[in-house]
Amino acid sequence: MVVAHLTDEQTATKLAAVIASGKLTAVEATEAAIARIEEQDVSINAVVVRDFDRARQQARDADARLAKGDSAPLLGVPMTVKESFNIAGLQTCWGVEAAAGNIADEDSAVVKRLKAAGAVILGKTNIPPMLTDWFAENPVYGRTNNPHDLARSPGGSSGGAAAAVASGMVPVDYGSDIGGSIRVPAHYCGVWGLKPTYGIISKEGHFPPGIKEGAEGALSVVGPLARSADDLELLFDATIDRPLPKATTALSQSRILLVLDHPSVALEDAMRRQIEDVAAALEDAGAEISRESDLLPNLEKQHHNYMRMLNVAVTAGAPRPDGSEVTVREWLRMGDAQARNQRQWRALFAEFDYMLAPVSSTPAFVHDTRPMKDRQLTINGAPDRFAGQLAWAGLVTYPGLPATVLPIGSVDGLPVGLQVVADQYQDHKTIDGARQIEALLGG
Repeated sequence: MVVAHLTDEQTATKLAAVIASGKLTAVEATEAAIARIEEQDVSINAVVVRDFDRARQQARDADARLAKGDSAPLLGVPMTVKESFNIAGLQTCWGVEAAAGNIADEDSAVVKRLKAAGAVILGKTNIPPMLTDWFAENPVYGRTNNPHDLARSPGGSSGGAAAAVASGMVPVDYGSDIGGSIRVPAHYCGVWGLKPTYGIISKEGHFPPGIKEGAEGALSVVGPLARSADDLELLFDATIDRPLPKATTALSQSRILLVLDHPSVALEDAMRRQIEDVAAALEDAGAEISRESDLLPNLEKQHHNYMRMLNVAVTAGAPRPDGSEVTVREWLRMGDAQARNQRQWRALFAEFDYMLAPVSSTPAFVHDTRPMKDRQLTINGAPDRFAGQLAWAGLVTYPGLPATVLPIGSVDGLPVGLQVVADQYQDHKTIDGARQIEALLGG
């Protein structure tokens, strides 16, 4: 195990405060992060596009901004972003060998906002090809290993991001999510992740290689990975398109729907016990826990519709195996079905403050780069289709809901995370709910 033990000052929130106080310079913080990457990344291979020289200049600029009285929220904080975000002058190939050498000529919207907030961008983190799996290996950058067990996947597609944060190389990273790509790495690596409400953060400059302009992609979002709820909120607020309400609900007064059973996928018993322990602690604290509701959409139908829309989105409408193509009428009907589903969730969250659900059925799996359709997991002693795991991701992705993942424990020495979900645009509420759960569990 190579997970670093970090001081409080190495969370983004605390580090920003220390730099603002003058006890540490941005240059010193950046040099420390570079040293951690050079030490830790030999065995992990998370930070695959490095930009240390320009980062050092960004750090000097941050110190100059601070000297002039600048109070930007991330001033001087070193971090990384997922390889799929454009950074001017750096390669963006999405792990595709044919796209190696594709150099971005402009920063993505998220990178611009992070830099405006004072962040120092050290480089970019690893992914699977075209961001389409729960590992981080490709022919351009190689394989990223899970810091808790180098023989296992860190998750994907923001696998390098979670590994960099979990190992202590950087306090925060920025990823993307359409099929659990922020949430699964957070779960597998024992860090925090936020899948925001659909459409609340710009994806401009987060396009596949060769595409400089494009429509807003269906289902997918971009969001932060971190080591604390405060850090998630800090990065979220620095990058959202418009302010959102910060209303919260005390867990002692909350109504919570616990979803541990899904018709499309099984759940490992040890995972179930971990989450049930959280539910018991919530009940002891005064929360009202329900394990079923007539308001819950038909999850089997929802998963079917999610997979149809996901397949169109990730293939950019390419012909199906039978050669047929999705028609405009089919796509509009998919949108109608999604809108009906969103209204069902809206009605559910009129009755419940939060939904809690697994991120995946198991902890991190042993490296296996077979296609998802051919891969299997063992769940409760029986083989199970790996692709079925997308049901836990689609539970939240399809209706465009926000979800915060926090670590809640371990199974066989491997981290376990939990999704805290609320209605659309209640992103801050999910962060705060997760923060309260962490405090309830003792940190």
